[in-house]
Amino acid sequence: MTETLLLDTYLKQLRLPLFAQHYRKLASEAAQTQLGYESFLLALAEQEVTQREKNQQVRRIQEAHFPILKDLAEFDFSVLPNLNKTLILDLARGGYIAKAEPILLMGNPGLGKTHVATGLALAACRQGHKVRFYNTAGLVNDLLQAQDKHQLPRFLAQALKQRVIVLDELGFLPLSPAGAHLMFQFCSAVYERVALIVTTNLRFADWVQIFQDERLTGALLDRLTHRAQIVEFVGDSFRLRQSLQRQTPGERTV
Repeated sequence: MTETLLLDTYLKQLRLPLFAQHYRKLASEAAQTQLGYESFLLALAEQEVTQREKNQQVRRIQEAHFPILKDLAEFDFSVLPNLNKTLILDLARGGYIAKAEPILLMGNPGLGKTHVATGLALAACRQGHKVRFYNTAGLVNDLLQAQDKHQLPRFLAQALKQRVIVLDELGFLPLSPAGAHLMFQFCSAVYERVALIVTTNLRFADWVQIFQDERLTGALLDRLTHRAQIVEFVGDSFRLRQSLQRQTPGERTV
């Protein structure tokens, strides 16, 4: 076996595909420019590391199960002048993750809470963190199924492997007593261990309508609001405004 074939075999066994793909070209360039051995190896290693980081980032984003990818750069802060843009951009740097601090995004429907939550979680993926995005109703169904299959401890253990968990649309639908208790158990399990990002259109005073248990609601709020960053969204619905803009003046109703 020639040296080239042997090298290709070893690189494949070592799982260094970028080395195998580029070493001939870089070796030729190194010979022409009299590049040292260390610089030649460094160039190959940099390409391999960069590609692996890209692959890991793609994998983290896929495993997060985002319903749709929305970056913070795409969010139009100008239409919500009262929104704390400085705080949101600061949160995007990820300092809350190491502290496992909750983020509560509160306000009426259609104001971009899910967009901001997705943007923050996407930034966390790019920073190397494991993220999981849940629609709250979907999470409750998953918890109920895990309980029925006697796999709830395993489900909660998997949740604790995440660094950021998004609970989207908390309060959109009322919960059954079993669902409410499982949601409380889930939030208690990840409390101060995983950073939670919660979107809700409810005021705190209205949460008892969803969980239908005053003591449980109070205990849950105590955990979620402890050390939380609370961001309020106030304004007109993006979707309603876009719908009106698509209409011609004659089509609008008064």
